[in-house]
Amino acid sequence: MRADRLVAVLLLMQARGRVTAAEVAAELEISVATARRDLEALSTAGIPVYPQPGRNGGWQLVGGARTDLSGLSATEAQALFLLVGPAASIAPDAKAALRKLVRALPDTFREHAQAAAEAVVIDPARWGEHVKERPELVRRLQDAVVRRERLRLVYSGRGRDPSERVVEPLGLVDKDDVWYLLAGTADGRRTFRVDRIDTAEPTGDSFERPGDFELSSAWAEIVERMEERRSGLTATVLMDERFVWVMRDRLGRHCEVDGTVGERVRVRVTAPTPLMIAQHLAGWGGSIEVVDPPSVRAELARLGRELTDRYAAVDHPGE
Repeated sequence: MRADRLVAVLLLMQARGRVTAAEVAAELEISVATARRDLEALSTAGIPVYPQPGRNGGWQLVGGARTDLSGLSATEAQALFLLVGPAASIAPDAKAALRKLVRALPDTFREHAQAAAEAVVIDPARWGEHVKERPELVRRLQDAVVRRERLRLVYSGRGRDPSERVVEPLGLVDKDDVWYLLAGTADGRRTFRVDRIDTAEPTGDSFERPGDFELSSAWAEIVERMEERRSGLTATVLMDERFVWVMRDRLGRHCEVDGTVGERVRVRVTAPTPLMIAQHLAGWGGSIEVVDPPSVRAELARLGRELTDRYAAVDHPGE
């Protein structure tokens, strides 16, 4: 888009002070004629840019005006590129943008910013799998978020018939390879799983994003409410210390260490129901001991009986 290119030209001039049309063309990979038109457009738009004729001329900001990229300090620029750099390994557009940003930085910042951008590579594919492409629906939802455009969704909730509603898309979240849309509705702010959205059609109507809305804070509140809902019951479990890390790795924040009892560690495991806790713990067999509550112990005993009834009488070859 031309607007993006004009911003890139201005950043380049801020970084170098004076540029020629040929230099702009080379940096932005456009023709010299296009670069000249962009420079003239900046001047026409009221930006203090003027041409200097002659052999050593070019285009310069009036009065030699020159600022660092977005007013960033060296430390801030490095932090920015540490965050953006990994995305460049999986997104071609991000890689191109990163390259242009590096060029626009002052020379004193450029080396460290480049090193920061190349410090981390993200490989999103699990072992034995290919990289998953971002769903096309996510791209369309993202475009609606950026454009502040209302959408008409057909949504299939869990165990419910599809329903139609008009929403104001506020942001998207990717959590453990599951996408969620946060949106305003007639009934207040709601969260939608993208894989349950049947269709999402733009209405052509725009909306104003709430001034106090911040996606990261809104999502943090949703996660906290969900975790509280999932942590309705707590069981106390005794186990060997060497296996605690395995339990914590599997259950995350739903497993907390709560001291020791003799040579064993006491952990607290949470889930919405006794059955769900029992299902998490059944695979540990006799290597753990559930102290309480009795409801979880009863569910474990019931699961044990079910397994015994199903498999104890299985005929073994040769017997």
